[in-house]
Amino acid sequence: MRATRTMVVWCPDWPVVATAAFHRLPVDERIAVTDKGLVFACSAAARADGVRRGLRLREAQARSPRLRDFALDTVQVARAFEPFIAALEEMSPNVQVVQAGSCAVRARGPRRFYGGEHAAALAFLERFAELGVTDARVGVADGLFAADQAARLPGVDLIRIVPEGSSPEFLAPLPLQLLQEEELSLLLWRLGIRTLGEFAALPAADVRARFGEPGARAHARAAGVDPRLVVPRVPPQLRESVIGFEPPLERIDQITFSIRAAAERFVAELTHARLVCTELVVEIGTERGESRERSWLHPRWFSAADVVDRVRWQLQGGSAIESALSAPVTRVRLIAETVDDSAAHETGLWGSGSEERVHHGLSRVQSIVGHEGVLTAAVGGGRSPRERQVLVPWGDRVETRAGRAVSGREGTVPWPGSLPPPLPTTVFELRRPVLLVAARGESVEVDERGELNGEPVRFSETGASQGLRAIEAWAGPWPVVERWWDARASRRLQRVQVVDADGSAWLLALDDGQWWAEARYD
Repeated sequence: MRATRTMVVWCPDWPVVATAAFHRLPVDERIAVTDKGLVFACSAAARADGVRRGLRLREAQARSPRLRDFALDTVQVARAFEPFIAALEEMSPNVQVVQAGSCAVRARGPRRFYGGEHAAALAFLERFAELGVTDARVGVADGLFAADQAARLPGVDLIRIVPEGSSPEFLAPLPLQLLQEEELSLLLWRLGIRTLGEFAALPAADVRARFGEPGARAHARAAGVDPRLVVPRVPPQLRESVIGFEPPLERIDQITFSIRAAAERFVAELTHARLVCTELVVEIGTERGESRERSWLHPRWFSAADVVDRVRWQLQGGSAIESALSAPVTRVRLIAETVDDSAAHETGLWGSGSEERVHHGLSRVQSIVGHEGVLTAAVGGGRSPRERQVLVPWGDRVETRAGRAVSGREGTVPWPGSLPPPLPTTVFELRRPVLLVAARGESVEVDERGELNGEPVRFSETGASQGLRAIEAWAGPWPVVERWWDARASRRLQRVQVVDADGSAWLLALDDGQWWAEARYD
């Protein structure tokens, strides 16, 4: 595996620079940008007083009494960086926005055009200086991760180039925290691993077996063989179509028939720009001045027929929109909320494959029976495997909030106490009572300190004492406490994993003094 030669252009303290420019303040003042009560970024003058990222605002103000704090506005920070992105796109194709204040490009093109990596980096810095940023830095290395670290490495050099093939040696002495994998870094720290080089020295197969795919990807980054490619952004363009009705229309069939031609033009314009729409916003305006909006997702991309279907479903009403036809409709607005390069959605060399045929069939059925008529199984949010089984309409994105599956742009929430991956493959619709006993034949219990009263040695999946089988291995217990503040709805249980003599792994839960089998690892 070989990493792609990459260049990263980084503007230090960009949230501070953008916020200071918005409030018309000099950037050399003591400024802190905060998020949720913690310091997100701070100026050099604030750092000289001891202010650091992650500090509570009160502590930062105590260290720097003259500190001026501003809440983080991600939209404002991203908007301020847009001119720099556009300038970089004029100088080099295939620009990826890593985050506000940082961009990445493939080094091959600029190296050929400007006559070398250093010359290309110097041209980028000169262009940024013309736009008002004189302290930008450029890092060049094998792989996106190594190039980013080269740009961010402290020092007086504004351009840092790591020779080809030397990324592993460059990354080796750097601290493990640069991976930005908090749980993994904490565990590796407890194991005595302090640097990226020490982590990279571990066998890749062992890292994958112990930490899964996230750990394997972090290991590849630490080893300087980051396989990620620079993915150019699609320039943001507002592409929309507004269809007005005079006089206003009351019937759904009239509205859908009237927007068909506009939907075809809407999709054709995207196709002409070599784009496809993967997220569509439909806004419906009524004669009473009401405006109802919903975001629709698509597993591939929207065709004109798909656009008409979404408008019809929204007019028919449902859980996401209520009484859409409480008054005659005066206009329908179509907005391509998320677009993608059409090259990523081209048909295969030998025509469409099985996935395309499945998608076409399901979409056809969905257009007949309605949006909620075709459901797909997905993994949602929750603490038990049974709660995480959800059914969502075909094409919708699955997210979780407050214990239920939702779709669209709603945010996700963490689930402390949930089962970590890998998840069991067989989840029982109704959990089964089982028997878990210790060496002396007594039932295994968990005390108030969360410790077992004895080591589990035998297990019965039927709950009967006659069918006990030996336990080869076990792990746990892991406590789960839900709604402790509500006496009626509160729930407390303990989970363990056991492997019986047949090699079958089980997920068991102790709930109200009874052991239950929730799932099995096949």
